[in-house]
Amino acid sequence: MPVRANIVGIGSPDQLATALRDAQYLAGDELATATYLALALGKPLLLEGAPGVGKTEAAKAIASILGRQLVRLQCYEGIDAGAALYEWNYARQMLAIRQAGDSYVNIYGDEFLVARPMLEALQHARDTVLLIDEIDRADHEFEAFLLEFLSDFSISIPERGTVRAAEPPVVVLTSNRTRELHEALRRRCVYHFIGYPDAAREADIVMMRASSVARDTADKVVRAVTALRAEPLAKAPGVAETVEWAEAATLLHSQGNPWPLAFRRAIGVALKDQDDLAFMDPRLEALLAEAAA
Repeated sequence: MPVRANIVGIGSPDQLATALRDAQYLAGDELATATYLALALGKPLLLEGAPGVGKTEAAKAIASILGRQLVRLQCYEGIDAGAALYEWNYARQMLAIRQAGDSYVNIYGDEFLVARPMLEALQHARDTVLLIDEIDRADHEFEAFLLEFLSDFSISIPERGTVRAAEPPVVVLTSNRTRELHEALRRRCVYHFIGYPDAAREADIVMMRASSVARDTADKVVRAVTALRAEPLAKAPGVAETVEWAEAATLLHSQGNPWPLAFRRAIGVALKDQDDLAFMDPRLEALLAEAAA
């Protein structure tokens, strides 16, 4: 069994949690354990949760503590293997053929190959972390293709042969749970669901990420965000919005705005949907006054 985490001196989930904290990411015990096991066992890490809970940030922090480059594949409806693997620079190939005249030119050399995220991760497995972001946005066909990739971490390029990773690359997949993922994909991964942090942890995150914000302000913002998340909003504020709202309200407060007004004037940092703003408008002032009390 490859104990890959020990390569960077991480020998336990607790040590990993400390390293993540040093990378400005607060991970609970369950997330730290899942991440440690994925690294130690050489398996992909699948993180599910609502948008804004910190799934992508977790991948960034993992890359940071490993000292690796984060290679991100952003999934979308209709994404195909070509967008994920590689493509040939057709225009450059044609130019090379014209310039070569009657001479031979290998138009399938490295200089004509454009590596996309998955090929790049295979070619530099020891130096990268592959983030496959929002896999639930892709269709079932792409998910089936991904299963093959995760089985043996190799791809076939007809003109070049098979490319295999020197070792299993570090892979993080994220899903917003907009659709169910195939059971076969889940079986290949170490799984963890990330929920919104509790109030104390979220306030700690605000203090870690926003140095200008006082603890009392962080607590006020978290109370307001928690109340907003309890509403039937189209786009509930994520943790990043909590941090940004705390910074924005602190700035306005420093300019003479009392706390409820500072929060109200900065609401566009937290709520970014007009329907949500219209829905909350009749009750927003009372909600903010209660949170700022």
